[in-house]
Amino acid sequence: MDVVKIMPCLDMKDGRVVKGIHFVELRDAGDPVENAVFYQEEGADELAMLDIAATVENRKTRLEWIKKVAAVINIPLTVGGGIASLEDIEMVLDAGADKISMNSAAVKDPDLVKSASDRFGAGTVTVAVDARRNKEMTSGFELVVSGGTKPVGRDAVTWAKQCRDLGVGAILPTSMDGDGTRAGYDLAFTRAIADAAAGIPVIASGGAGTLEHFYDGVIQGGARVLLAASVFHYRTLKIREVKEYLKSKGLSVIL
Repeated sequence: MDVVKIMPCLDMKDGRVVKGIHFVELRDAGDPVENAVFYQEEGADELAMLDIAATVENRKTRLEWIKKVAAVINIPLTVGGGIASLEDIEMVLDAGADKISMNSAAVKDPDLVKSASDRFGAGTVTVAVDARRNKEMTSGFELVVSGGTKPVGRDAVTWAKQCRDLGVGAILPTSMDGDGTRAGYDLAFTRAIADAAAGIPVIASGGAGTLEHFYDGVIQGGARVLLAASVFHYRTLKIREVKEYLKSKGLSVIL
């Protein structure tokens, strides 16, 4: 069985970690460097840092934020937000990121995904797939870009399958319906993505609130990596606590 990994996520705005519900109503959640150090000490397997306002504000990811966080950790760091070209990717990697995550730019220019995979290696490239429920879509999930502000009228699961064919290393699906609610991952969405992108690691995201939710993300959702923010930022759960629970349920984790 694959090792299940835990990935705290630092959503960044104005130099601070923030967290909202359904992508809005943002609250402060601390300093990114302090959080990064804390999560590594707690046993995080990887860390995500997403500049959530970059695309909406039509700017690049803040490289100084990446440098500060990368300097204090030695676990893999995935950075997303405002990445729209091979040059952007190169700058983000040079600033200390190990992997990059694209969303809006990938949807706009799928060739960028393939070019990035070819140039930097598939393992470096993650595509984030944000979606909301829409009965008019074949899968029931509509693709959304620009930090959740723009639905694009395309099926999110079909797009995930295309991403697999373009050579991505991982897919990060987030359901806007579940984001920040702590009501559990959107298992139907996560599973649909995992099935569509068979063979590619899927990172469950959006809504984790209890120990059971993490377990369900693997067993029912088909995820190999479990991303969470609120429960870790506000110390509702500890990373080690989550890992020990998963191990007690028979899953393989790194303690």
